[in-house]
Amino acid sequence: MGVRGSCCVVAAVATICAPTAGAAGRLVSVGYSTPAALHGLRVELRLPALRTAQVHVPSGRAVRQLRARRGIRFVQLERSRAEAGAPSFSATSGVPVVPEWQWAAAHEDLVPAWAQAAAASVTIAVVDTGADVTVPSLAAKSPTTYNVTTESSTVHDSIGHGTFVASLAGGVVGDASGMSGFGGAAQLMVVQANRGGSSFSDLDEASAIVWGVDHGARIINLSLGGSQTSLTERTAIDYATRHGVLLVAAAGNSAQVGDPPVYPAALLGRAGLVVGAAAPDGSRASFSTKGPYVDVLAPGVDVLGALAPGIPPGLLSPVETSGAIGTYGFGSGTSYAAPEVAGAAALVWAANPLLDAAGVAAVIEATASNHGRWTREVAFGDLDVATAVQRASSATPAQVTKKPRF
Repeated sequence: MGVRGSCCVVAAVATICAPTAGAAGRLVSVGYSTPAALHGLRVELRLPALRTAQVHVPSGRAVRQLRARRGIRFVQLERSRAEAGAPSFSATSGVPVVPEWQWAAAHEDLVPAWAQAAAASVTIAVVDTGADVTVPSLAAKSPTTYNVTTESSTVHDSIGHGTFVASLAGGVVGDASGMSGFGGAAQLMVVQANRGGSSFSDLDEASAIVWGVDHGARIINLSLGGSQTSLTERTAIDYATRHGVLLVAAAGNSAQVGDPPVYPAALLGRAGLVVGAAAPDGSRASFSTKGPYVDVLAPGVDVLGALAPGIPPGLLSPVETSGAIGTYGFGSGTSYAAPEVAGAAALVWAANPLLDAAGVAAVIEATASNHGRWTREVAFGDLDVATAVQRASSATPAQVTKKPRF
């Protein structure tokens, strides 16, 4: 049976590429040394924590002049990219008998109740296309919400990606559908970064990361990516890492086109976790990007998640779930593997609050199915949540082999 609506992600990390042209001018990302360097410019958005701003300029000549201006560190032209599209993949085993097969496959069902409850001390932020926070899986968590594009607490999800991702990372455990989020009682934060449809920019992504860090997120899930990066994105990743936040990113769905690097995944380093997709038999899904920056695999083929009502067909496939109050469906892609690991990280951190972000990542890597050994095909192996929680609570040092340099 063919995969239903696979997705790594929606959008746009920043690139220096063709600008948006026209009589109205264009928007650029500007790094500045001091606020005085922006004097007299048409500033649309400021990110003081990153010393970066979004500036409107009337022409290409103005861009060149801006680059030469005293106190300006960099100027990069913005251009959004939309959804990466569905990978070509066929699940050989069809739909699993148990609709939420990912729960048992990752040994989430063996996590003790005390660890599930203790995760309430950890907040997971989902930077994505927003979410419909009225769906049962999310409503029960009363998530904190913020929309970086409107600078308000109002979020929505017109394509369904963010809702699905949030339900996997931090949805309520044991809702009426039988579907459960991976984060136990973890607090959920939804940070919307898209400007309509699936469009992101590097500045939107960076703004969302900074907002999550500044408002208490310990873990930030990034089920988004692209083929190029920018100084704005790199600065935001560094900001989160310096503040002790664990970043979890989708590895990408590009294995069948040569495994090109995917960003921000390729930027995370040892203090983050990059997640590929596993098929129901535990193997790496054929679409899941391989690379030296990939850390673990998690269920990513026909996983069950919550659907936002009224989303366009194609991305996710609705499914009838016995006793369900809300609407649920199947989706495939590393976009949906990443939030499972983000949720698992909340349980690990709750089991041992003395760990730092790198320590949490090391525990998850060391307890995956390859027992601390990294290979290009499956990285450190399949996620094992119960063993990770046990290892964290026992304070046994996490031992992993070093990955190759990228």
